[in-house]
Amino acid sequence: MAAVQEGRGQQRFVRALVGVVAASALAYPLLLCAVRLLFAQLVVPDVAEVVLWLVVAVTCSVAAVAVLRWGAERPVRSRWLLVGLLPPAAFETWLLWPLLTR
Repeated sequence: MAAVQEGRGQQRFVRALVGVVAASALAYPLLLCAVRLLFAQLVVPDVAEVVLWLVVAVTCSVAAVAVLRWGAERPVRSRWLLVGLLPPAAFETWLLWPLLTR
């Protein structure tokens, strides 16, 4: 019985480590998205590039949360994850509004 629990504990530990490593691997793509968004919005305004990098950034963010929740053995579906994307979406819309209304 103790060997089964020990094996289960080790399996949970490995799963948590894989989740953390996979989520940290998404940090560099998120940083790249932030830099590309900065250039696409402020240096050379380009709506298509902004939309592309926003989609990539949102995908990486959701993937990072999903991987962390998978590592913690928690369900991935959460409405709060999507609600948390509303303030950045509103900010990006506010930044892009002058370009969209030309």
